[in-house]
Amino acid sequence: MVFAFLGPIGWNELVIILVIVLIIFGPRRLPDFADAMGKSIKKFRQATREARDELEEATTEKRSDAGNDKPRQQ
Repeated sequence: MVFAFLGPIGWNELVIILVIVLIIFGPRRLPDFADAMGKSIKKFRQATREARDELEEATTEKRSDAGNDKPRQQ
């Protein structure tokens, strides 16, 4: 991950990034850009939540299947 080496972002860096984004995209396209970013984050969180739920369901089924096995008698 490239951003792991940057460390935490402070207020100064955040302001500089926002000014650069404003210059590149302009004030008219900035709301569209923010809306697209918000939708992308929402979809990512939903996909993450679904994957976590499926994983928990699979591990729960695996545990319940393992608990139902009777030990073999000799």
